[in-house]
Amino acid sequence: MAKTTTYLLALDQGTSSSRGIVFDAQGCIVAQAQRELPQHYPQPGWVEHEPDDIWQTQLATAREALQAAGIGADAVRAVGITNQRETTVVWNRRTGRPIHRAIVWQDRRAEPACARLRADGHEAEIQRKTGLRIDAYFSATKLQWLLDHVPDARAQAARGELAFGTVDSWLIWQLTGGARHVTDVSNASRTMLFDVRRNAWDDELLALLDIPRALMPEVLPSSADFGTVRADLLGHAIPIGGVAGDQQAATFGQACFAPGMAKNTYGTGCFLLMHTGTAFQTSQNGLVTTSAAQPRAQTEYALEGSVFVGGAVVQWLRDGLQAIDASSEVQALAESVPDAGGVVLVPAFTGLGAPYWQPEARGAITGLTRGTTMAHIARAALESIAFQSAALLAAMQRDAAQAGVPAVQELRVDGGACVNDLLMQFQADLLGVPVVRPQVVETTALGAATLAGLSAGVFAGQDELAALWKAERRFEPQWDRARAEERMAQWERAVRQTVAT
Repeated sequence: MAKTTTYLLALDQGTSSSRGIVFDAQGCIVAQAQRELPQHYPQPGWVEHEPDDIWQTQLATAREALQAAGIGADAVRAVGITNQRETTVVWNRRTGRPIHRAIVWQDRRAEPACARLRADGHEAEIQRKTGLRIDAYFSATKLQWLLDHVPDARAQAARGELAFGTVDSWLIWQLTGGARHVTDVSNASRTMLFDVRRNAWDDELLALLDIPRALMPEVLPSSADFGTVRADLLGHAIPIGGVAGDQQAATFGQACFAPGMAKNTYGTGCFLLMHTGTAFQTSQNGLVTTSAAQPRAQTEYALEGSVFVGGAVVQWLRDGLQAIDASSEVQALAESVPDAGGVVLVPAFTGLGAPYWQPEARGAITGLTRGTTMAHIARAALESIAFQSAALLAAMQRDAAQAGVPAVQELRVDGGACVNDLLMQFQADLLGVPVVRPQVVETTALGAATLAGLSAGVFAGQDELAALWKAERRFEPQWDRARAEERMAQWERAVRQTVAT
C-alpha cells in the first residue's frame, strides 16, 4: 500500500475528553473529533467516570474522525490507543458490565490504605520493584478499595469472574468484543503491582494487597498485537497495534528515544519525563521510575515527575479570581507588566507533587505590595508553571548524573499551555537549555499512532520516526545562570513558606 493512502487511527482517551485522530504516514493530522467525558465527584477527594461513558465517547470520536477524514475503516492500517493512566476499572468477564464506576487517577480515597503500607515498612520494597512511591495516585490501592467495598466483589474475584484494567484494557476489551484482556508495559508500570525490571506482575505485591492474579491482564510491549477491532464497530476489522499511557505516548511521539532526552507536557498538571535507557534506577530526588513505551520486549525506562497544578492555575485565575474571562487572555494580561513585581505564587491547591511530595501544603502568594496588580498575579501564576517544571528537571538532572545518563540538551514541550510564548521563553530562561515546540503538538496521540504503525510495518523503525519529528519554534535561553539561580532561590523560599503553613 502506498504511503499516500496509508492512515493510522489514534484513540486518545483523556481525563476530561475522548478524542479520535486520523494521521497519515508522515505523522500529520488528517482529521480529528472530540467529545467531553462527564466527571463525577461523589464526595471530597473522590473522582469517578462511568466506564460506559469512556467507551461510548471514544467509539463515537473514532467514527466521527473517520468520517471527517473522508475515509473508510478499510483505509486504516492500525489503531493506536493512549489513555489517562492509573484510572481503575473492574468488570465481569461474562457480562462485560463494570461492577462500579471507574476510580480516576486523581481520586484520593485510598490514601488510608497507602498510609498503612508506609507505616508497615513497605515503601522501599515497593519502590525497588515498581519504581514508584506508595501513593493513592496509582492503581493498586484503588483496585483494593473496589474489592473491599463492592458487595461480593472479593468472592467473584476469587472465582476468576472479574477483570481489572486501566482504561486501555477496558477499551481493548470493548473493541475486541471481549476477545482480549491485555495492557502494555507502560500502563502496567503505573499500577504499583508490576515489577518493571522483569516486566511481570509481582506475586508478592499482589498478595500484600490481597489481589487475585486472575484479575490481571496480559502485559505486552507497547507495539504489539493487541487484538482486532470488531468489523461491526467501525465498518471494517482493524488491528490494534500500539498502546501506551498518555505520558509515555507523548514521550514517544516527541521522538525522545535516547537517554537524556526529555519532554514536558503542559496540561492541567505538568508531566516531565526523561528517557534513561535500559538500566533501572531508583530516584534519590523525589521522582518515580516508570517504564517507557517499549516498541520491543527490551526494557526501557524513564524518570518522571508530576506537577499537580500546571495549566489549572490559569483556570483558577478565570473561575476563582475571575481575573480573566477566557484562558486565552492570560498571556496579554501577564505581558502588560514587565515582570511579576516580586510576587511568587505557589499553586499548592492540592498539595505539592514531585520533587517536594508535601500533600499538606496549601497555595500561597508571597511578595505582595501596595503596588501589586492583578497583572502581576497573572504573571506570577504563569511563572509558577515554569518554576515547578524547572525544579523537576533539576531533580532529574541530579538522578541522571548519578546514573551516567547524559544531561538534557533541550526540553521538548507539548500540551495546551505550550502555545503560550511568554511561558515557554520563561521556561527556557530558567532551565538554561532551549525549549522546543514541535509542529505537531498532539504528541500523545501521535505516539500511539506511531507505535501502531511500527507494529503494522508502516514505519521501518525509530530512526524513521525521529526524522519525521519537526520543530515549530525553539525558545533559546536569554538569562545568565546567576539570574536564573536567583529566581529559583526566590521560588524555593516561597515553597518553604507554603509548606510551613
